[in-house]
Amino acid sequence: MRVKDKSIIVTGSGGGIGEGIARRLAAEGARVIVNDINAELGEKVVAAIVKAGGTASFFAADVTQSDEVKALVDAAVQRYGRLDVMVSNAGWTHRNQPALEVSEDDFDKCYAINVKSIYLATIHTTPVFRSQGGGSFINIASTAGVRPRPGLTWYNGSKGAVITTSKSLAAELGPDNIRVNCVNPVFNPDTGLSAEFAGGPLDEDRKARFRASIPLGRFSTALDVANAVLYLASDEADFISGVCLEVDGARCV
Repeated sequence: MRVKDKSIIVTGSGGGIGEGIARRLAAEGARVIVNDINAELGEKVVAAIVKAGGTASFFAADVTQSDEVKALVDAAVQRYGRLDVMVSNAGWTHRNQPALEVSEDDFDKCYAINVKSIYLATIHTTPVFRSQGGGSFINIASTAGVRPRPGLTWYNGSKGAVITTSKSLAAELGPDNIRVNCVNPVFNPDTGLSAEFAGGPLDEDRKARFRASIPLGRFSTALDVANAVLYLASDEADFISGVCLEVDGARCV
């Protein structure tokens, strides 16, 4: 049990990568707060975790709204007595298209969910971590923030912001025994955003083009990402901070 009894929030965990993270952490003993804006999906994840013998509860919150993020953090402390890890997984993308064709509304939504959410998580979680003598932020960024490609320019920029912000926070919050790290997954065709990343229906031709850019010859899975998060959340990573762990089959090399 690598994270036994740790209280951990996983945002955007009603499905996809977030669900994989929540279930993996719970299997290793964590007490998980499953967060999503979709209560039906979130409760299904909680039910699956509990059925498997884990500990989890659901809390609905929009990660772009300050009062809702504060309520999410407060709920973790109230339910489990403390908060050890904040996993900011909730994310969004605009459609794969030329930069000049992305609407202002799509830009704003992308940056609100991908970047403002990190700001709000930091603002509301840091005081709790300080009061406890430490804690861990794990931010799910993307290989797009390291090796950007045309078509997802504004999304790429948002994930680059997550990476740089995380490194800066690691330096700033380190004296408080607060660790801040990133996980950068490569393309996963099983997420709800895969068609947007691809710029259309994810047919075999599009899959082949994406796969050809990954030296290990396959896409990332939710379990791949979850295993990286598990390590960073565990005491094994007690001296790891300010790093970005690429889960990408050498895509960024």
